[in-house]
Amino acid sequence: MDALLFAHSFLRYIVLILLIAATVKAFIGWFGNKPAVLLDRKLATWTVMSVHIELLIGLVLYIMKVKDYVKTPDGNYTDMVRFFKFEHISMMILAAILITIGSATSKKSKTEVGKHKKIAIFFFIGLIIILASIPWPFREALGKQWL
Repeated sequence: MDALLFAHSFLRYIVLILLIAATVKAFIGWFGNKPAVLLDRKLATWTVMSVHIELLIGLVLYIMKVKDYVKTPDGNYTDMVRFFKFEHISMMILAAILITIGSATSKKSKTEVGKHKKIAIFFFIGLIIILASIPWPFREALGKQWL
C-alpha cells in the first residue's frame, strides 16, 4: 500500500505538468487561431491517460483505505477523514470526467479553433478542481502533512 501511495503522490506532479502544458497550448492555439497539430493531440491524449491512471490508483487506495475511516465518538468525521472520504475523491472524479469530455468533444469539433477551445475550457476547469482538491501541506484541516 505504501508503494501505491508513493506512486499516487508522485504521479500527481506528472499529471499537473501535462495538464498545465496541454491547457496552455490549447489557450495559445485558441486565441492565436492556430491549427491543431499532431503534437497538441498527443499532448492531450497523454494528459488524459495520466489523469486516468492517477484516478485508477486513487480509487484502489480509496477502496483499500475506506475501511480505516471511522467516525469520531460524537458521530462526525474529522476534517481529514471527511476530506479524503468525500471531498477529494468526488472532486477528482469530476475533474477526470471533465478532462475526458474536453478531449472527446475536441475531436468532434469542426474547426481548429474549436478543438483548442474545447480542450482549453474543459482542461482548465479540471485543473482548477484538481488544484483545489490536492492535499497540500498548508491545508490546516489535513494536519499540514503530505499524504
